[in-house]
Amino acid sequence: MESLSSWIVIRRLRWPFLVIVVTFAISILGMVLIPGQDDKGNVYHLNFFDAFYFVSYMASTIGFGESPYAFTYPQKLWVSFNIYLTVIGWFYGIGTIVALIQDEVLHQELARAAFKKAVRKIREPFVLILGYNTTTKELIRKLNAQGIRMVVLDRDQQAINALILENYDPHIPAYSADALESEALELAGIRSKNCRAVVMLFENDEKNTRLALMCKHLNKHAGLIVRSSSSQNTDFLKGIGVNNVINPFEVISRRLYLYLTAPNLWLLEMWVYGHILKIKRREVLPEGRYIIYGYGRMGRALENGLKKANIDYTFIDAREISLNLSPNAKSELCKEDKIEEKLINADIKNAALIIAGTRDDLINLAVIALAKKHNPDIYTISRENEMKDIHIFQAARVQRHYVLDQIIVDKAYNYLAMPLANIFIGMLSDYDDTWGKNLVERITSKMGEKAILCEKQIDEASAYAAFNELQKGTQITIGMLKRRRDDRNKENSLIFLMILRDNKLILLPDNEYEIKLGDKMLIICDKESQEDLEYILENYYELQYVMSGKERISSITSKVSSDV
Repeated sequence: MESLSSWIVIRRLRWPFLVIVVTFAISILGMVLIPGQDDKGNVYHLNFFDAFYFVSYMASTIGFGESPYAFTYPQKLWVSFNIYLTVIGWFYGIGTIVALIQDEVLHQELARAAFKKAVRKIREPFVLILGYNTTTKELIRKLNAQGIRMVVLDRDQQAINALILENYDPHIPAYSADALESEALELAGIRSKNCRAVVMLFENDEKNTRLALMCKHLNKHAGLIVRSSSSQNTDFLKGIGVNNVINPFEVISRRLYLYLTAPNLWLLEMWVYGHILKIKRREVLPEGRYIIYGYGRMGRALENGLKKANIDYTFIDAREISLNLSPNAKSELCKEDKIEEKLINADIKNAALIIAGTRDDLINLAVIALAKKHNPDIYTISRENEMKDIHIFQAARVQRHYVLDQIIVDKAYNYLAMPLANIFIGMLSDYDDTWGKNLVERITSKMGEKAILCEKQIDEASAYAAFNELQKGTQITIGMLKRRRDDRNKENSLIFLMILRDNKLILLPDNEYEIKLGDKMLIICDKESQEDLEYILENYYELQYVMSGKERISSITSKVSSDV
């Protein structure tokens, strides 16, 4: 449906315009018909142009003088009448224009037209993000830092206004509309060939599922990144072809299980998300019995991991506590004896670890505080539902807290910006902890505990020199790309972790492995070696040097030498 803004303007202004035309016509006709006198006393009639000219400035400003000659009394009487007639017409017109400028429907149509135009102007792949909240705000910030184009839809106009005030560069088209309406999705470019992915991270599973089904029908080629809170919904989404499903509770359960059974694999996964390659002292989990407060979605997910790891555990059902709270006074929670009573009944004094896993951050904080009261040495883990509460949990000295929003943001970001890193995390469960330990030691011996990951693709956009050389049939090996561009006899601190070629994964290729056009590479590096690699891949002279040891001579230099 095209923009209705022009139609709204025409419809609103037709009567004011008609009134102004009629008042002008009456005034001009009277001025033409009423005789006047010229400067010699002869009878003179204004022509239509002179009459229109006079009425125009009379109606709008009331006074530039009588033109072309001084008016007679009949003309003055007619002018006096027309002053009130035309001023009323102008007031009516101006009032309507002011009301039109303030008209909310017109604003919506203008915003809709501007949004549609902005989406059509995007010529590169973009990500459609449905909903602007704490989670997607952080995701947008991270994606924008990588230069990934985005389009945002949200029902709340205030949320859209807040996004606009962020003033992102490049510009992020945003519009207030219900994403559950197919028209809104089409307006946001869901059918565009440039729409590479759609992100739906609402807390409502039903809403996310409906959106996933709609988007899959509207654009079967776009990747879908969907949040899910239950294993049943996750299985359903995967069954309809949604591969990128983020269940934060399953992520937490998997990480806990991985730490308990293979801490080095856990460390590698956390390193991908920004953790240093070292298990901190406060991250070491104690042996003994675990207590999990809350048997909801997170509790059920944790149970699977604890069973697989053969950990002795006790669950405390928190539903009764939540139901007995006053809806308008949750602070009454601290006065309740039920939490403390339940902890005592679960033998909190002899427990090694407690996990506060309810969906209420206030209850989780109270559980941690009461647990420490009865067992000061207990190891504490808490679920944090929103990132805005992170400082409160840090102040409470919770030893480990799982921030649901942050987990979702990290997973979604990897799907979009670092897909190979996401594949690597999925592969970790295929290896044992000894393999993980060897890889950690190999990385830290080369680059220390703060090594970083980067992804490179052998295409014309990001590896111009290598791309063109490979097209000519030149052989380029991993070992060549590792060489330093200031001294090819030395190696940069680089580990080629994984290469994706024709949907096949090559893990830790050796130095003799030849790269090919279209290869996607996941590389471990530091900032200096990353910069060297980028120069080598993109610059002919640097690539020629690491390949042959000779500086490449430009055609201009060659021509000058031959002429001499």
